[in-house]
Amino acid sequence: MASLLALLSSALWGSADYHAGNLSKRFPAIAVLAASQAIGFITGITLVVLSHSWNASAWGSGGYFIPGILAGLFGFAGLISLYSGLSTGRMGVVSPISSLGALIPLAYAIFVKGDQLSTILSIGVAIALLGGFLASGPEFSGGLPLRPLLFALSAAFFFGAALVCMAIGSKSSALMTMTTMRTTTLIIGIGLFIRFRNIGGLGKSELPVLIFIGVADFAANLLLGVATTKGLVSIAMVLGSLYPIATALLAYFFLHERLHKLQYVGVVFAVAGVSIISAFS
Repeated sequence: MASLLALLSSALWGSADYHAGNLSKRFPAIAVLAASQAIGFITGITLVVLSHSWNASAWGSGGYFIPGILAGLFGFAGLISLYSGLSTGRMGVVSPISSLGALIPLAYAIFVKGDQLSTILSIGVAIALLGGFLASGPEFSGGLPLRPLLFALSAAFFFGAALVCMAIGSKSSALMTMTTMRTTTLIIGIGLFIRFRNIGGLGKSELPVLIFIGVADFAANLLLGVATTKGLVSIAMVLGSLYPIATALLAYFFLHERLHKLQYVGVVFAVAGVSIISAFS
């Protein structure tokens, strides 16, 4: 169950990133982020009301409130970096680098939380991580401009930190952690709106895709948070990090970004790694 939730989270994340990156080519990335995160906040509040999840423990070492706020801050910074990188560089370059942020929660799970992985699971994790990176299309042969590289690296760092906070908060309540995240980003978005007095030119025609981005991103966070409570945090984080594959495939089908032989090899590695993890976890 945990593996399935993490993989579904990965698919939703990759799809949201593709549409957000594509929209950011026409509108400021920060405007796309603020609008989609506001929609994510509405999604979270709706789910909290329907599920009566507000009774979860908010404070203390196992509370969701502080981790939720930190996850929101780190996640917002990571998304700004990612969307900016996707809008200034090739999706097949920026997305795989940002996926390296999975190494941070993986290290947390093993060295801090104490996850114990068998030899076969460790092999599966390594193969899946390598496959996810290769399948999403690292393209360095033609040179990589410095700006999108820095955006991608900063996205990796901030995403990794946010994932650690999400895992910590989810021990109390995954839903409340993610809703606290979106509350934090909503406050930031309102502050930006007050500062700039506009939403970057976004209009009604962009609303459907913004709704998809906001709901898909929130759902991806929630599913991954739940996955960390159903199994090993390390395994959930690795499978959740495969989202660049979905981003690259969507870019291939709709933007006609060419896939390289290395990417096909990566898909095989990713499938093999996931199969090993699913079979032995």
